[in-house]
Amino acid sequence: MRKRTFQGILLDLFYPRRCPVCDRAVKPFGSLVCETCVSKFQFIEEPYCLKCGKKIDEQGVEYCGDCMRRRHLFDSGRAVFTYKEISDSIYRFKYKGRREYAAYYAQCMARCMGGWMLRCRPDALVPVPVHDSKKRERGYNQAEVLAKELGKIMNLPVETKLIERVRKTTPMKDLSVSERQNNLKRAFKICRNDVKLKTIIIIDDIYTTGSTIDAMSYELRRAGVRKIYFVTLAVGKGL
Repeated sequence: MRKRTFQGILLDLFYPRRCPVCDRAVKPFGSLVCETCVSKFQFIEEPYCLKCGKKIDEQGVEYCGDCMRRRHLFDSGRAVFTYKEISDSIYRFKYKGRREYAAYYAQCMARCMGGWMLRCRPDALVPVPVHDSKKRERGYNQAEVLAKELGKIMNLPVETKLIERVRKTTPMKDLSVSERQNNLKRAFKICRNDVKLKTIIIIDDIYTTGSTIDAMSYELRRAGVRKIYFVTLAVGKGL
């Protein structure tokens, strides 16, 4: 059971926390997810791609088809759920103001990947930035909200001023890999002249082809970051 503050209890009373699975008021009161929903989202289990964390159906295969075809600029990453399983929940989290889902998501991420994250020995968690226009439209950056919740659980610092998104990109849902790469060219910019972080874990809600993580990694490596990992809530099939 999470620690409750008086302010938090009052907030839940007047604005009941919604379950990230069913979106109803959470039962029992004070929980992060309904008791009847707690087992409906299943963690990705081995075998999974050693590079990006995608589920692999064939035993003895180390990398998914996407990672065998493409060279990525990050070291490796992991995801908790398949996107198909949790897509409705992520949509509400991202576009319908369900920021409270992040507490449960982060709990799942820490439970599933906490040991792996600590073995990476990160200097900080770095959420994928969104363009200012999108942040104003949504009211928040979902990756930043998620990273802060995860940082609290893992006792890891969260760095939100290291890299920014300076170009507004088009939605990438229906783009090919090459179109995604072109879409993200010069989309990110390092905000500091002196980057002292050597190992980071990028945090995002969804990993599909890795184009966003690669675009960030390109700038981060140029700035002197040596080890770049990522953790996402969900992973898609790729292209």
